[in-house]
Amino acid sequence: MNAPRSPRRRVAAPPPDARDGSMPPDPRFAEGSMPPESRFADPGRHPSMPPDPRFAATSMPRDPRFADASMPRDPRAAGRDLPQPRRQRPPEPPTEVIPSLPGEHPREQLDDLFDDGYPDDEQYADEYDADYEGEYDGDYDDDPPEEPRPRKRRKRALGWIAALVVIVLVAVGGAWYGYQKFFGYADYDGSGQGDALVQVEDGDSTSAIGAKLTDAGVVASSKAFVKAGADNTALSRIQQGYYLLKQHMSGADAVEQITSPGARVGRLEIRPYTQFDDITQPGGKVTPGVFTLMSKASCATLNGKNTCLSVDELRKTVADADLKTLGAPDWALAGADKALSKDKRLEGLIAPGVYDVKPGWSATELITNLVKQSTEAIQAAGLGPDNTGPGMTPYQTLIIASLVEREAITPDFGKISRVIYNRLSQRIQLQLDSTVNYVLDRPTLLTKPEDRSKSGPYNTYANYGLPPTPISVPSAAAIKAAVQPTEGDWVYFVKCEKDGHSCFAATNDEHNQNKALAQSRGVY
Repeated sequence: MNAPRSPRRRVAAPPPDARDGSMPPDPRFAEGSMPPESRFADPGRHPSMPPDPRFAATSMPRDPRFADASMPRDPRAAGRDLPQPRRQRPPEPPTEVIPSLPGEHPREQLDDLFDDGYPDDEQYADEYDADYEGEYDGDYDDDPPEEPRPRKRRKRALGWIAALVVIVLVAVGGAWYGYQKFFGYADYDGSGQGDALVQVEDGDSTSAIGAKLTDAGVVASSKAFVKAGADNTALSRIQQGYYLLKQHMSGADAVEQITSPGARVGRLEIRPYTQFDDITQPGGKVTPGVFTLMSKASCATLNGKNTCLSVDELRKTVADADLKTLGAPDWALAGADKALSKDKRLEGLIAPGVYDVKPGWSATELITNLVKQSTEAIQAAGLGPDNTGPGMTPYQTLIIASLVEREAITPDFGKISRVIYNRLSQRIQLQLDSTVNYVLDRPTLLTKPEDRSKSGPYNTYANYGLPPTPISVPSAAAIKAAVQPTEGDWVYFVKCEKDGHSCFAATNDEHNQNKALAQSRGVY
């Protein structure tokens, strides 16, 4: 088996018949010089069988290419001493398989068989490249030489480098943007200057508060506030309301300021039992009424300006305003006009709770906001045109609720309400000290005989029925008791225990016994 040929450079070789006579003819190519090749004999023929003409020695025509003078010599090679290149066969496809007849050699062996004996092309490669490159490459070489493309490769390399640089820049820019977005933030230095008012609403998260502070110019960014308050537990307990802060504060200073006790302004807390006017307790202590509480809640110093509203200004607003415009319910308008004075027309129509008063509001804005929220709270407590006490209007039910609030503690609300309903149905005077002291701005525990003898619409010792208006702020529990009183036949009650509980009776004798018990306990 022949060894594989070593790869070599393809060059144009002169055809074997392009000789100038200086070279002796190869006897192998002389006509008739080739004996019948035994390889072409029929190896499988039996002597008794006639010979196959295909394997006869003379059956194959002579190849004119191998005749000594069958082809004219190439005139381009005349007069030259160099050996003539031979014509190269076109390259065969590597996958082509040529079928062989029986006994036929593979294509590589045929090439060796008809080797012309010339030296290998490599011997004359350099000389042929110089002399015949332009003459024979186009005519005899089917494979055009490949043009070197170093410039295009350089451009392609530069393109890849440029693309890589762009990718790196985009990655670095994106990383920096992400860092700034998730980790970087702007922040001021110092405790700030100037005033800013910020409202925190129910349900606001720390980031939402930070966004509001940023919009108000308090901090440079929400992240500065959030990051500074990450470990501050007081910040998570901050309540809704208005907060007075400085502008251009650092995040840490803003967190410290907003969680301090004095930061919140405009906080108005109205408790059950409160009335519009102040109450003077025994010993001279004054319990502030609704007017005083509203005035205090309006006070703040904003950019050097005092925002306080006086009690007199608030009184005048209530007296002069249209109650419907202020937000009072329609069912209360007619009864409220029967108040002792116009500045008390809203008595009982303010619900207990905590309200937010914005510093800088006018008296009308403050009262309107308070009345509208109270109307919603009273309705939510279960009082309205379609939900009232037995045989009562909504406003009358509200009056009963205010009496219950002033006369008892929460556990006794239902029984006190039943006593009032029983007395009204039996036409018995209510004889409540709370209604007498309402006019006098005193607490409800006791009254003097001279006070009970005075005439007036609120003197339930002298008059039958309910007073004309509520006398205090009723709680939701008192409203519920007025709408649904506890079942019972009681018509008397007296406080008989120091914790505020009352003793109830259906007859006057039982009531006198309860009074004696209260006196023995030091309550009455």
